[in-house]
Amino acid sequence: VQLQASGGGLVQAGGSLRLSCAASGRTFSSYTMGWFRQAPGKEREFVAAIRGGSRYYPDSAKGRFTISRDNAKNTLYLQMDSLKPEDTAVYYCAAYSGGLIRSSMPIPHSWHYWGQGTLVTVSS
Repeated sequence: VQLQASGGGLVQAGGSLRLSCAASGRTFSSYTMGWFRQAPGKEREFVAAIRGGSRYYPDSAKGRFTISRDNAKNTLYLQMDSLKPEDTAVYYCAAYSGGLIRSSMPIPHSWHYWGQGTLVTVSS
């Protein structure tokens, strides 16, 4: 599957952005989908995942980020609210063919496919 992330940009602290990830292929609904981010000089960090109707977030994203998907459009979304300067990073979408177990979701090597990333910059 090929993934194309979009929607990044410059936003002020406290603002919102919605990222999108368009996926190719006819079995999108069967994939576990996720978002990661990577700030300069830091490791890639898990942001959110969706498997079927279940959503998973690390503590840093709970309450501010919402992951969703539209299977009819083969598109994954990440709604980001109350953005902080520390949210500045390149955001990547990822896909796993099948149901990825929760404990493996934060591990980048667990995922099968990656998009190219979209830059989010939050100014203070």
